[in-house]
This record gives sequence, C-alpha cells and structure tokens, in this order.
Amino acid sequence: MKKIAILISLFIPIVLMAQSSMTDQKVFEYVVKQYEMGASQSEIAADLLKKGVDIKQLQRVKNKYGKEYLSLMSSKKQSTVMNDDRGRTPNGESDPQRTSIADYFTDTSSLLLLMEMKKAEDEHSLIFGHDIFRTDELSFEPNMNIATPEDYLLGAGDVVYIDVYGASQQTIEGTISPDGYITISDFGPVSLAGLTVKQANARLVQHLGTRYEGSKIKLSVGQTRTIMVNVMGEVETPGTYTLSAFASVFHALYMAGGVNKIGTLRDIRVYRKNKLITSVDIYDYILNGQLSGNVQLCDNDVIIVGSYDCLVTIEGKVKRPMIYEMKRSETLSQLLGYAGGFTGDAYTKSVRVMRKTGRDLSVFSVDDSNINTFTMADQDVVKVDSIIQRYSNAIEIRGAVFRPGLYQLGEKIRTVRQLVQYAEGVTEYAFLDHAVLQRMKLDRTLEVVSLNLAGILDGTAPDVYLRNEDVLIVPSVEPVKMNQTLTIHGEVFAPGTYKFASNMTIEDLILQAGGLKESASSVKVDVARRIIDPKATTDSSMRSMTYSFELRDGFVVDASPDFTLQPYDEVYVRQSPGYSVQENVTVMGEVLFAGTYTLSKQNCRLSDIIAAAGGTTMMANIHGARLERKVNPEEKLRMQQSVLMKKNKDLNGVNDTINIRNISVNDTYFVGIDLSKALDNPGCDEDIVLHKDDRIIVPRLINTVRISGEVMYPNTVGFIGGEVASYYISQAGGYSNNARRSRGYIIYQNGKVAKLSRNAKPAPGCEIVIPAKKERNNMATAAQWATISTSLATIVALLISVL
Repeated sequence: MKKIAILISLFIPIVLMAQSSMTDQKVFEYVVKQYEMGASQSEIAADLLKKGVDIKQLQRVKNKYGKEYLSLMSSKKQSTVMNDDRGRTPNGESDPQRTSIADYFTDTSSLLLLMEMKKAEDEHSLIFGHDIFRTDELSFEPNMNIATPEDYLLGAGDVVYIDVYGASQQTIEGTISPDGYITISDFGPVSLAGLTVKQANARLVQHLGTRYEGSKIKLSVGQTRTIMVNVMGEVETPGTYTLSAFASVFHALYMAGGVNKIGTLRDIRVYRKNKLITSVDIYDYILNGQLSGNVQLCDNDVIIVGSYDCLVTIEGKVKRPMIYEMKRSETLSQLLGYAGGFTGDAYTKSVRVMRKTGRDLSVFSVDDSNINTFTMADQDVVKVDSIIQRYSNAIEIRGAVFRPGLYQLGEKIRTVRQLVQYAEGVTEYAFLDHAVLQRMKLDRTLEVVSLNLAGILDGTAPDVYLRNEDVLIVPSVEPVKMNQTLTIHGEVFAPGTYKFASNMTIEDLILQAGGLKESASSVKVDVARRIIDPKATTDSSMRSMTYSFELRDGFVVDASPDFTLQPYDEVYVRQSPGYSVQENVTVMGEVLFAGTYTLSKQNCRLSDIIAAAGGTTMMANIHGARLERKVNPEEKLRMQQSVLMKKNKDLNGVNDTINIRNISVNDTYFVGIDLSKALDNPGCDEDIVLHKDDRIIVPRLINTVRISGEVMYPNTVGFIGGEVASYYISQAGGYSNNARRSRGYIIYQNGKVAKLSRNAKPAPGCEIVIPAKKERNNMATAAQWATISTSLATIVALLISVL
C-alpha cells in the first residue's frame, strides 16, 4: 500500500492541467509502453502532466481496463517481467519506487487518496503568483548571446581575451585561476578576480601600457564561469544549484521549482558573504513589470524563501478573484489593486471582510472612505457584492412616441409633459385621450394612474409629477390602421392584397393592380364587404354584403358617385364570357399539309381538322390513325387517386387483378378513334370533338401483323385480308405450353384494344399478344401434399395398431 501511495502522489500534478487530448486507450497504451521501457514513475507522471490527463480520465481508464485485461497483458509478458531487472536498482536491490503496472489503475483507495490531494493542490494553485515558476514558457534563463556587460564581475573560471591592436598586434587568451590571476607570457600574473570588465580593462592598460606603447588594449569575456547558488527555505526543491554567472534570482527560483504552498513571494532575501544584499517582491514583477530586486547572482550566494505573512481571499465582483499574499502593512485598497479592481457591476460603497480573531469570527463593513487605511490579516476573506438590480433615477416611456425608452429623472425631466417632449413628442397614431402611468408602490406592487394626455400636452389638464421607476404608456391605433387592406381578384394584371387608403374607389384599386386585362368583363364587377356590427346581440345568417357594378369606357363605375371602398373589401373582376384564346392541335403523318391548326369553334371535330389539312395521302392507313391527348389537371388528379387507392388495398392485404407496377401517371394518353368512319360520316359519334393540344397521327400503311407473347416463335408476318387470328398464331408456331389462350388480345394501330377470339380478324399494323399463365409455387404445393400424406400415413398406422 505504501508503494501505491508513493506512485499515486507522483500523479498529482496531472490534475492541474487542462483537459487531456488523449483518449482512454491512448493513456493506457502510453503507460504500459513507458513501464515496459523502464521509465520511472516520476517520468511517467511528468509526461502525463504535460499531456493534460486528469483524475476523471484515470478513473475511466481504471473502469475500462480492469484486472482482467491487465492480467491478460501480464501473462503475455510474464517471462520477460519475471526475468528482467525491472523493479530493481542497478545494484540488484528492490526499488521501492517501482510497483506493478496494475497498480496504476486498479487500486480504488489510491485513486480516492489522489482526489483528496487534488483538492488541496487546487486550493494551493489558486494563490496568485504561485505558478509563475512552474511553467515551461517562463524559465528566466539568462541570454548567453549578448555582449558581456561592463559591470560583470570577473571570477575564477572565466575565459578572457586580451586584444592588443595598433602599433602592436596580439591576442592573449587565458582563464582566471582559482586564486584570481591570469598569467601573461613574458610579463607575469595580473589579478582580475573581483573586478568588473571596465575595471579590468583599466588595470590592463595600467600594467601593459608601457610594454605596448602606441597600441590599444581591450579585454573581453569568452566563456563565462558557472556559479554555485544555494536556494533554501520554502521552495519545492531546496538545494545547491549550478547556474550561469549571468543567472538572476528568478532563474534560481525556477530551478528550485518555485515556492511551496507556504512559501512567500513578497520577501525573498538574497545573502552574499553573510550580508543581505536585496529583497525580492515577485508581485512587483507580475503586476508592474519591475525587476529591481532581481539581481545578478554570484558564487556562493544564498537565497532564503521564508513563509508568507498572510493569505487573503477576495471573492465576488472583482476582475481577478483569487487568494493573494499580503504584507501585514498592506491595506484593502492594495488588495483590490492586486485583484484588478472592481468589475462594472460591483457594489463599491462598502466591502465586507470576514476575519478570524483567534476566538471567533468577525465581520467588518469597510466603506469607501476607510478602504485605504484598513489593513489585512491572515485568512481574511473579502467579499465584494454586486449592485442592486434597480434604478435610482430612471423613468420610462413606451408606445406611440418617436423615442421610447429610459430617461433620467432629474432637473430636466420631472413631469409627464417634459418626458413626452424629451421623447420627441407623440406619433400620428397616438391615442391621447387615455394614457396609462404605471407606478411602483412601496411594497413593489404596481398601480395604474389614468391620464388625459391630450389635456396635459395642450395645458387644459394639470401636469403630473413623475416618481422613480414610473412607466408612461402612450397607446396607439397604428396596429389596427396599418393592417387594413384591400384585395382584388380576377382579370387584372396584378391581383393581390393592397394597403387600404381612405377615399379609394374601385377605379383606383384597378389602376393600382395594373389595370384591366383584355379578357375582363365590363358589365360585372363585384365588391364583397364585411358585416361589422359591434352592438349585435344575436347571430345572423348574413356573412357579407355584395355590390355589383358595370364599367363604362373602361373605368367609369355605374354606381353612386360617393361609393368608396372600405377596409377589407374584396373586389372581383370577372372574365368576359365572350373572350377566348386560340387553341391549337397538331396533325402529323400521312396528310397533305401536316402541322399546327387552330380550333375554329368549340365543337371542332376530327373531320374538320383532316379537311383543313388537305385530307390524307394515298399511303395513309386511315384505320390505324390514332389520337394523343394531354392529361388535364382534373384527369391527372383522378389518375393519382386511383393509384393511391390501389396502394392502400395492397397495404391492407386486399388482392386485385391490376398490377400496381403497370399503373403510371403520364402527361399524355391515347384515345382510340376510327378515322375512317369519322371521314365517311362527319358529325357521327366516331367523329369526336378535339381538345386543346391534341395530336392526330395518321400512320403510313403497314401490311404486317406482329405476334408476341407466349407463342412458340414470336414473329411478324404479312397481312392477308380475310384471315382470322388463328392463322397468324399458327404462323408463329402456335401457342406455347405456358400460354393463357383465353386472355389474348389485339392492339390495333389506332390505339384500340380488343379481346382475341378464334374468328377475330386482325387489321394491318396490329399486334396479337398472348399473355402467360399465372406462376405457381410448385415447391410450396409439393410441401403441402407431403404434409398431408404424412398425416394420413400416421392416422392409418394408429388405426392398424389399435385394431
């Protein structure tokens, strides 16, 4: 259990990161892979920390990959795990920091311990500034690619270059010895340790100037030395650190992991040769960017991080509510500065401070006059409340004014008249005889004060003084008037709904609708009017009033001159019964003048159009002529209903002889005609009346007959006058075994279909069709007979045994 607790404690930083982008499967595979590679628990924990894995995800992994799966994985690697040196130190001893891979996920008590420690870590992480030395993005590492500053103190280990140029040219390289000297050949040792770069240059000029007369001497630092710095006190990892000679206090604190949960950020002290040389306040750097205390360290410097003086929590309406470390002399005003100040909705008149006095709790209400003198104590909790969601000097105007909204109640606006004036006055639709003033009573309930706004505005009624949170409502008749419309139907160019205007006549509305079409009737224009009787006490059978008018010269209405339209009137302009447009039909095939022809009268017939087309040619098959007609909307609807009824029957299990797959709703259909009879006897029943867009097709004479379907050899043979259907079927080899002879039919070229009989006489160009018999499920029938036979055999066997 101790091993598990040590292991889980290494996972605690994980919870401080953001949501992991790794899936549960990836987390498990990563841990197993790292474990098998011999990574330590601290290394695995650090990597998972960077990847953002949290306790909830670890719990999910535990539930998903339990002991069964882990046992399976362990069995696959049992020999390797038992024989290798994992879990042991290089000396062969057992490593107390290593534990079973299953312990990473399967120990519930360890996970609960982790949750408790997570809570404490979360509280610690809320202290402002404590995470500054724990981020990789801010390491405070010194920049080594800069020129050595002149105030840099030289010391043992620094590599220096002495350049002599001018009359003499020479470069002297050397390393400062532990006793602080650099030895120059043919001259001797020169003491440089403890001097700045500027001081060292002056000393070299003084010692070597006579030797290199007429030349200049300059010292530069090459590779700087390293220094040993001790970081002690309340840091995460106290100890001695080897740093660059350019390192500062912040870099040393970063190397030590920053302060721990009781360490101070406000008074970090640096000692050099047992003397205090500086005190660092991290808040000065975080909040103000000041680096005054962040001095350059020297060898054997000691950094001491003490414990904090007091931690103060600030909550509520501040910009950065957190826990802040305060000095005992600092005030509430400074704390608010650390928190970024009040938010816009904060109550600033008074701030509450909860304090532990050593015996009990106390509360202090610090107003804005004492905020600069009230000092903070450890464990203080400061709460900044939000403002009350009420106005202290607001009034509102709504309704039929040009600028409705909130206004300030004050010297300029005190009365109802002044409020209306500041709202730019009332609109044209305002109803001024009865305005409403909503007023808040002391118990926050509303009361209504009725106002004669017209009298207040013209001075005939006394003005009313306003109070805070009053609401003045100016009613409007605009919704009723704006929605009043007129509608016009029928033979105008733009029928539709139009906005009502007073004194509008029928002529005005017709003109607004684009004028009359040429199809409009001038003897009948109807106006339908609503019946409005607000005083009615009984129901009436009348729903509207209708007025009929006659137009003269296009727009003069034959009615009383004062007749005008009322709101919601509907005007109907009828089509003239004497108006009609051209309707065309098409003649194709074997006629003298094929093309499009206009129906000259309502009952124009086949014979009329064929005569207009010059009659048929010598090669025309008059008996095979056919008529193709477009489906009108009524016919199409009827056909669609028929298909729908058939589908409903199929869904309800009602069988029909019609195959639904053979039913389609097309745009055209064929009409069976007998053009020969129509031409021989014009006006007879066969001489049908044509419709708009009909197509008459007179085919060329075809002296063949086609036989298809269930015959031995479907064929097309020459037509022989007088021969019956059986002759043509014999020409196709006769019926096949699957032929349904009684259902045969003939399709004539003119579109007619007749039932096939033995003595039926086909016509030229027709087709004889022999359908197939209905398919039977022979396997199902055989199975039924087998079942019946088995049952009968069983009965017979029982009878024999009984007898």
